[in-house]
Amino acid sequence: VAKDVNIFFDELEGVNSPSKDDDSLLHHGNLTSTSDDASRLEVVGEEVPDKNKANGLYFRDGKCRIDYILVYRKSNPQTEKREVFERNIRAEGLQMEKESSLTNSDIIFVKLHAPWEVLGKYAELMNVRMPFRRKIYYLHRRYKFMNRIEKQISRFRGWLPRKPMKLDKETLPDLEENDCYTAPFSQQRIHHFIIHNKDTFFNNATRSRIVHHILQRVKYEEGKNKIGLNRLLSNGSYEAAFPLHEGSYRSKNSIRTHGAENHRHLLYECWASWGVWYKYQPLDLVRRYFGEKIGLYFAWLGWYTGMLFPAAFIGLFVFLYGVTTLSHCQVSKEVCQATDIIMCPICDKYCPFMRLSDSCVYAKVTHLFDNGATVFFAVFMAVWATVFLEFWKRRRAVIAYDWDLIDWEEEEEEIRPQFEAKYSKKERMNPISGKPEPYQAFADKCSRLIVSASGIFFMICVVIAAVFGIVIYRVVTVSTFAAFKWALIRNNSQVATTGTAVCINFCIIMLLNVLYEKVALFLTNLEQPRTESEWENSFTLKMFLFQFVNLNSSTFYIAFFLGRFTGHPGAYLRLINRWRLEECHPSGCLIDLCMQMGIIMVLKQTWNNFMELGYPLIQNWWTRRKLRQEYGTQRKTSFPQWEKDYNLQPMNAYGLFDEYLEMILQFGFTTIFVAAFPLAPLLALLNNIIEIRLDAYKFVTQWRRPLASRAKDIGIWYGILEGIGILSVITNAFVIAVTSDFIPRLVYAYKYGPCAGQGEAGQKCMVGYVNASLSVFLVSDFENRSEPTSNGSEFSGSPLKYCRYRDYRDPPHSPVPYGYTLQFWHVLAARLAFIIVFEHLVFCIKHLISYLIPDLPKDLRDRMRREKYLIQEMMYEAELERLQKERKERKKNGKSYHNEWP
Repeated sequence: VAKDVNIFFDELEGVNSPSKDDDSLLHHGNLTSTSDDASRLEVVGEEVPDKNKANGLYFRDGKCRIDYILVYRKSNPQTEKREVFERNIRAEGLQMEKESSLTNSDIIFVKLHAPWEVLGKYAELMNVRMPFRRKIYYLHRRYKFMNRIEKQISRFRGWLPRKPMKLDKETLPDLEENDCYTAPFSQQRIHHFIIHNKDTFFNNATRSRIVHHILQRVKYEEGKNKIGLNRLLSNGSYEAAFPLHEGSYRSKNSIRTHGAENHRHLLYECWASWGVWYKYQPLDLVRRYFGEKIGLYFAWLGWYTGMLFPAAFIGLFVFLYGVTTLSHCQVSKEVCQATDIIMCPICDKYCPFMRLSDSCVYAKVTHLFDNGATVFFAVFMAVWATVFLEFWKRRRAVIAYDWDLIDWEEEEEEIRPQFEAKYSKKERMNPISGKPEPYQAFADKCSRLIVSASGIFFMICVVIAAVFGIVIYRVVTVSTFAAFKWALIRNNSQVATTGTAVCINFCIIMLLNVLYEKVALFLTNLEQPRTESEWENSFTLKMFLFQFVNLNSSTFYIAFFLGRFTGHPGAYLRLINRWRLEECHPSGCLIDLCMQMGIIMVLKQTWNNFMELGYPLIQNWWTRRKLRQEYGTQRKTSFPQWEKDYNLQPMNAYGLFDEYLEMILQFGFTTIFVAAFPLAPLLALLNNIIEIRLDAYKFVTQWRRPLASRAKDIGIWYGILEGIGILSVITNAFVIAVTSDFIPRLVYAYKYGPCAGQGEAGQKCMVGYVNASLSVFLVSDFENRSEPTSNGSEFSGSPLKYCRYRDYRDPPHSPVPYGYTLQFWHVLAARLAFIIVFEHLVFCIKHLISYLIPDLPKDLRDRMRREKYLIQEMMYEAELERLQKERKERKKNGKSYHNEWP
């Protein structure tokens, strides 16, 4: 009786709600007894097909699930190719049904369904891993004393609040394949696998992947290369091809009381909703719905966001340390009290003389970012980048094990149609497949690579030219703002110049990004990569180089060149012998670097978030508005699922490229100049918390469902991250040594200050530092074109004779006027020594950490070995059991047999 009851429930689950991947996991039935089984099954059997017809996920019969959708227009002239292609699709065993669009009779939807036999055949060919035995968890032997302690700890935990970041286990379905051992599917050993229902054994993502695999290998015309869906999409035979979403992402009923309608609804409630922004991501469910490649992106993004927490905390601590020590900072005190020190003008003619105390606010703001904790934070971030990458490798290994990607190898990729068309005349044998294929000569490949590299170099020169234009703008406008009518702008001419220059630089960056995408496409196609992955890697590298240089070139200029090569009053260096190069503010150049990083980071993140979500939202809203105007609200709600999905936006043509690129560029901003802007990790963390939910909302609600594809890691992006980590060590060393005043203050404290020779470097040792860091200039030595319009009589009642400027130079009446002092050479030597020591120390720590942290966790290695052993034992036992059953059956039938094994 128990067996019959179980069979009844299995069959009932198979027909009760077939619109879901795994009915028992998503929508619980309310049948509790087995009375009137036959009549109830008949009722269910009649009602379910009607329900399936209504939800738009099945054929007209309500039984065959739609696994893939092809879309074309009847007016398209490629009719013959489509007919041959569809005839060959049927020959492969796929079932087909066509529907015309409710909104446009010219649009035809081709619905494809893969029967069980086709799924089993191709799952075996594709080595799809499926569950065959539930996992057995072994607990280590515990002593009674330890058990008592664990009971007390668990009792204490019961009084504490529940972990708020974890999702409710009742809400998330128990994904069966994560609790089972898996093995490559085999039809000969089908009895080994756990099959409750053939309709739900392969989930929707796997079914769509199998159908797509078939479509990529079906011919549409006579000829060696006339094969595959991608070519039909590129020549316009089909307008679109996509798997269906699993129904609506919204429901009238609450998910807590009625459960999730489908996996899309579940993902929206538990992942894409803003109400769960603080919870962990349901990565297993993301992987099941969107595939391993997208699942890995969100796993990496979640890991990166989690690792930003300690970096953001330490960066905020450094900033707060600057706030708390501001009142004790001797340097900012001296700047604020220096009412008798008159500084030379910072531009020609129109800039006036100014008191050093006028820059009091800037000196205080500079101390917030440039203080004693800055060096520690720079070392910490360099080590953090290494720890992040090393622990990501371990996290990726765990994910690869849980998602059965350890032994997965990418299939031999198809050759790109463009490569075939270009080199079809030359062929050679493929060493793997043994078949002839088009061949690109080595000389041709080298010449194309040289042309491509020249194009990359030229575009980098365009970026440098744009930066040169920004430099000229800064030089010209600082004089304009200094002569402005408004006192607020006139008194803050340098800040106004920096702020407007950063905003203009941001606009140039966004405009050049559009140009770079077209140039990168042209150069990548010029190279003629052989396969799609080669094309993707080449395009990714070019786009990253272009955008990285474009985004960071102005920042590099401000950090390492601004105010470094200006000369001195009376002998200024000029651009084209006309424009005097811009000087740093009397409080230093670090405030300019902070403004550049803060404005660019905030504006770029805001723009990216708008383009990622706002643009698709506006497009989808406009499409819905047109449908409402033409057909009314009631008609729109009755559209089948394929019509709703067709009206959504297709996924980006470059896949996850834009998502990865945005985060990698942010990672560069967070690490490369973090010594100048400790709040960068905090801004990145806040952005990423929003970014995860924005991307999730976009994938679930605004885009068509992408094809579930597999991947073992994040690809070429990992190598780029390692390169950024190395570059960040070098740039931070230069920022601390060259841009900030850390080294000059250290040299003064130990060599020239009140504590010289005592081995101390406290605030009392910095008395007199500001005066020692300023040189004296004779006003009468000004060039004619540099001489200011005012003579400085407003300060003392008589014309000024001397003014001060930031540098280490001899006074005008010395034997060598305005020559470098000994202190300048001491500071320069200390800067070079710091760069060398800092780089070698940090690189040694990075290599030591990467050596000490293994790529594979020990417990994972043990689990893998044990699983391999258990799988072999289970397969042997299952085969032994099958042979014994056959032997008993032969005995019952009275057939003679030999003493065969076992």
